[in-house]
Amino acid sequence: MASNVNPTVRRRRLGQELRRLREQKGMTAEEVAERLLVSQSKISRLENGRRSISQRDVRDLCGVYEVEDQRIVDSLMEMARDSRQQGWWHTFGDIPYSVYIGLETDAESLRVYEPQIVTGLLQTPAYAEALVRGALPETSSAEIEKRVRVRMRRQDRIKDPANPLRLWVVLDEAALHRVVGSRLVMREQLERLLELADLPHVTVQVLPFEVGAHPGLNGQYAILEFTDTADSSGVYLEGVTSDLYLEKAQDVQKYAVMYEHLRAQSLNVEASRQLIDRMAKEYAQ
Repeated sequence: MASNVNPTVRRRRLGQELRRLREQKGMTAEEVAERLLVSQSKISRLENGRRSISQRDVRDLCGVYEVEDQRIVDSLMEMARDSRQQGWWHTFGDIPYSVYIGLETDAESLRVYEPQIVTGLLQTPAYAEALVRGALPETSSAEIEKRVRVRMRRQDRIKDPANPLRLWVVLDEAALHRVVGSRLVMREQLERLLELADLPHVTVQVLPFEVGAHPGLNGQYAILEFTDTADSSGVYLEGVTSDLYLEKAQDVQKYAVMYEHLRAQSLNVEASRQLIDRMAKEYAQ
């Protein structure tokens, strides 16, 4: 795959363009589905980037929308072709959250709230392995190894000197106290956390227990933002058997406001660092 082609992002952009063409035509997804003799759910999945889009799909939809400008058709066809290429994560086989990985790979910035664990982009291999093994007790050793390798590969965005991911993480204090693996694993993990928090594009804050009730009690979430204005910001919510990606402006805004409250209620960067350092030293004893 060409380094500048991200199939997940191509699908999203293409889906957005197809939705725009449908809305300009004043048609509903149901009406389009009836014209093409397909299910309405297929049209919805094509538009939200959850389904691979073939060039035939693009041709048929452009026909329904009466797109006369061949340059537009050609551009959409090229996007469809690119969207069917494979990203680096496909070399690892079936990955449950591959859609999110594609978005994270192309994101300019990421804001994460984690209530229970250290976020994946900041994990050590030992912590990641113990976490997967504990969270998915029936998973084979081979599958655990694959998941850890994918997680470590995702961290390349943090280390990329040309295009580093701007990362802001709010960790609940519980993540520092929950012993994942062993005390040695936790010490190494917190030391890694301090090391990565020193990077100019990485910010880590700890939400202390003393805050009590707060806007993040419903669980983990991540807000992704992109350089290209054609890509709307989104909120990712991870589930056990499926995930949810929210793109509606009002939904993203609601989570963004929640995140500002979490940042405001958290310890500042220096105080957070001191707490993490103190916990790391306690695990060393």
